[in-house]
Amino acid sequence: MVTRRDFLGLCICGFPFFWRRRCVRMAGISFRVIRRGSGTRRYLHIHGNETSARELLLSHLQTFKGTGFVIESEQRYVVVSGGWIDPNRMFSAAGAGKSLRALNPHWSDEDVRAALRKLDRDREKFLYRIAPPRGGLLIALHNNRETYSVQDEVPISDRVSLKAPASPREFLLATDPRDFEILSASPFNVVLQNTPAGEDDGSLSRWAAREGVRYVNIEAALGNRQGQAEMLEWLERNLPPVYEPVTVSSLRTNRSGSRFRPDPVFRKVPGTHA
Repeated sequence: MVTRRDFLGLCICGFPFFWRRRCVRMAGISFRVIRRGSGTRRYLHIHGNETSARELLLSHLQTFKGTGFVIESEQRYVVVSGGWIDPNRMFSAAGAGKSLRALNPHWSDEDVRAALRKLDRDREKFLYRIAPPRGGLLIALHNNRETYSVQDEVPISDRVSLKAPASPREFLLATDPRDFEILSASPFNVVLQNTPAGEDDGSLSRWAAREGVRYVNIEAALGNRQGQAEMLEWLERNLPPVYEPVTVSSLRTNRSGSRFRPDPVFRKVPGTHA
């Protein structure tokens, strides 16, 4: 098991030889990059106080190929322009603005606008760095507390499969219907949000759904590393690393001019592995 002390030691002393290390940043918020091999998976740990998820990801990347992005913080909120923001609310201007105003009630409108300009400058470049290759999968690992469960996501989900209703804090959230079809055969709770309802909260899942990026969030109660590991291992065994376009064409842009949206028709790539 990779503990918090191990994690800090790795940051100081260097990662194992098979991990190439560097950092990516958004508005001064730093993420350690951990790359193992040439796997197409991308993994993200974004809340520093969600320690079970961080320990699991660091351990997982000792065995599975892919690239992980681990926030360099031990707190839930991080600093931007001298104020606090929830890092999982910075992926849209609307969501970032709401988070900045809620967490910095003493700020003026100009303080908020200045922080938003800083985030706007870095957002697309950061998302381009953490996004998987076309047809690949981005996996986020989160821990939650008693105030949050899959029941909070059900009303804004397109489809729902609740195989473990007695464990509502353990669930998977997918943005791709193909992944939901596979995950719904698992013994876990799963929701699909490819057209999420409600206001834009600036979360990564909202961005992924909007841009057509394959994304799965693996949620588990803080401290339930074993339960989260079981969901991650099931996903690794059953979700294809990539969906290959049937007709090869250049990477298209969506209506907003973004570079992320994949071609609309894909098939699984036979014989591939992470």
